[in-house]
Amino acid sequence: MPIAQNLHLGHQNEDYPPAYYVRRGDTQFLSTLHSQGAWQPGEQHLAPAAGLVLAEVERRLPSDKLISRVSFDVLGVIHSGPFTIDVQMVRPGRSIELIEARMLHGDQTSIHARIWRLAATDTRQVQGTEWAALPPRETMPPLTFSSIWGGGFIATLEAHRSADVRPGRGRSWLHTPYSLVADETDPPVAGFVKLIDTANGLAVREDPGSVFFANVDLTIHFIRQPQAGWVGFDTRVSFGPTGLGETFSVLSDVHGPVGTAAQSLTVRMKETSA
Repeated sequence: MPIAQNLHLGHQNEDYPPAYYVRRGDTQFLSTLHSQGAWQPGEQHLAPAAGLVLAEVERRLPSDKLISRVSFDVLGVIHSGPFTIDVQMVRPGRSIELIEARMLHGDQTSIHARIWRLAATDTRQVQGTEWAALPPRETMPPLTFSSIWGGGFIATLEAHRSADVRPGRGRSWLHTPYSLVADETDPPVAGFVKLIDTANGLAVREDPGSVFFANVDLTIHFIRQPQAGWVGFDTRVSFGPTGLGETFSVLSDVHGPVGTAAQSLTVRMKETSA
């Protein structure tokens, strides 16, 4: 993986807002130090980057349809500094539509997203799920997340994690007071999604100083639209014998389970991770 140059706003001790990004135009943005990733100082964390990509979809293509699935493929380093976001309707329809969005650093794409939106119907008489409710965050001890992971994004988070956490398994709640874009209100679903990529670091199976296990994607399915604020995770991390892994989480808001998130991991021992 190439070393990313640190171009975040705030890196040179200049003032920067309590937000992950600053808008520089209708499609142009600048990352702040609050968006900094955990693996390299000059990259963005996928969590706020994914939230911003979805926020631009919600802003530019507003709809009464509901987000059913959103997937983010990471095509390279999510570089710090300036970038643009491109949004395109791929499959329009009255009841089903598919949208694509890309984060671009010049002519290089770092994130390719695909979003399915479905028409809302009344299915309250048949609603149900087999996912267990997550314990309230008040019953979980506070977690200093930055004691496990570095980077500006992790430092913005307030976290609680269950006392029964073990390697590869844990339940957690996360929250951030920071908006995606300075002086803008997060769109509803994007304000929830901006925290979800943290799942891979919440129930680590092995010491990240010894094992590299970055995710190459993030796929989220919803059974209802979430309420932004505190995001709950019931997380399981699995490593296979040949360098493949998965982080899988049942996601909750304050009203209960809302869907799932899966992350495909590239697992490598540190001495062979270059």
